[in-house]
Amino acid sequence: MSTEMREDFVNAGVPVHVSDNVVGELWAKLILNCAYNAISAIAKLPYALVFENESARDLMRSVVHECLAVAQLESITLPGDSWQEVERIAATMPGQFSSTAQDLMRGRRSEIDHLNGYIVRKGISLAIDTPANQALYSIVKLLESAFAGDQA
Repeated sequence: MSTEMREDFVNAGVPVHVSDNVVGELWAKLILNCAYNAISAIAKLPYALVFENESARDLMRSVVHECLAVAQLESITLPGDSWQEVERIAATMPGQFSSTAQDLMRGRRSEIDHLNGYIVRKGISLAIDTPANQALYSIVKLLESAFAGDQA
């Protein structure tokens, strides 16, 4: 991104973050989505209520741990602390429902194949167990099948 383009975005009030580690940034977002999306969808709860629940937080920690293990074997350099980002989302977007939750509430197929499902497939290819991601992926696929029939 050129300096001029960046300034245009900033002047328009659009948040801009320029990174030399685009893959790492994308993985950081993937990890956040894996931690929140399926649980928010299954529970039909916004981020803060998900995060307030101790059992849900434990599950989220397992999801993050599995994602980090996959990222490490994929030689992905992650920016910052993934768990701190999970905590930050609960504080900064407390009433937000995940896009997966919104999709399921509208009777639409979600992006779960590209989130927890991706981690599960990568884990299989790298011989890493991803049981928390697998469970969340399977439950969301089951919920999708309830309204989508052959789409899930």
